[in-house]
Amino acid sequence: MPEPFVAAVGVGLPVDEPAANMIVDIGGGTTEIAVISLSGIVLKRSIRVGGDEMDEAIINHLKQAYTLHIGPRTAEEIKIRIGSAFALDQELKMEVRGQDSVAGLPKMITVSSQEIREALMPTLREIGDMIRKALEMCPPELSSDLVDRGFFMAGGGALLRGIDSYLSRTTGLPVLLAEDPLSAVANGTAVLLRDPEKLLLYRMMTESIY
Repeated sequence: MPEPFVAAVGVGLPVDEPAANMIVDIGGGTTEIAVISLSGIVLKRSIRVGGDEMDEAIINHLKQAYTLHIGPRTAEEIKIRIGSAFALDQELKMEVRGQDSVAGLPKMITVSSQEIREALMPTLREIGDMIRKALEMCPPELSSDLVDRGFFMAGGGALLRGIDSYLSRTTGLPVLLAEDPLSAVANGTAVLLRDPEKLLLYRMMTESIY
């Protein structure tokens, strides 16, 4: 069963209704979008862009701007602590330790949330562009539902500060964060396993994307 559908169940979207429900699941390696109606997937799109690419963007920025080499774990910590997709009321700073990529010696620098945001922008634009293209392909009668309902976000990437505001500005739609974005798929799986009949129905309905 498609992961974004399971995530939609996990965040409590009324997937059985005829009105459109949309979810954007930003995982580590991919971002997936699904528009759901009457227990089936009307539209599904994905790109190989997610949290891992955000981390890589931070690594590349520090290497180019400061000749500082850091690993994925440090990049993720930077993303969590000061990363953002939208301007903050009070910008943040963080000391980062790594290895000078020229001299090979330990090195420490201070980076700001503003420069990290700028480093993340190409990745965020890719995600925003994919959502816009998916919305353009959505049937008109379902698009009208999304004007009021907007879409939900799940996955670890949904935890980036301000990503809901950024994508709302990009798409013109309301954007809602799942209460527990990281657990949306796990919660959806648990819900479906408790109801085998509904699990079978959803599996049949989501096998074909129309």
